[in-house]
Amino acid sequence: VLLQASGGGLVQTGGSLRLSCAASGRYVSTAVMSWYRQAPGKQREFVASVTRDGTTNYANSVKGRFTISRDNAKNTVSLQLSNLKPEDTAVYYCNAGRFLGEKNAYWGQGTLVTVSS
Repeated sequence: VLLQASGGGLVQTGGSLRLSCAASGRYVSTAVMSWYRQAPGKQREFVASVTRDGTTNYANSVKGRFTISRDNAKNTVSLQLSNLKPEDTAVYYCNAGRFLGEKNAYWGQGTLVTVSS
């Protein structure tokens, strides 16, 4: 499985960004697709996930501001980031696993989101 994330950048507080992840591989169409992030000096943390049938799950810190979606036909997953805050600054990683939190899940290379105050 290959995951290619894109869409990061620099944005002001309150701004928006859209991250995309293109996935390829044998079981991508059935995988649980997730986004994680890692801020400087902190551990990687869960942001959001979406199953093949569209069931979503969000970290409390992003609920109401971020929206995850997937296009099963194109094998892509997106993360719409809105009302961004400086604490959202992190490298965002795309993840594909058979289930949420799978230890052997696949990871993309990460895309940096920087929110200026």
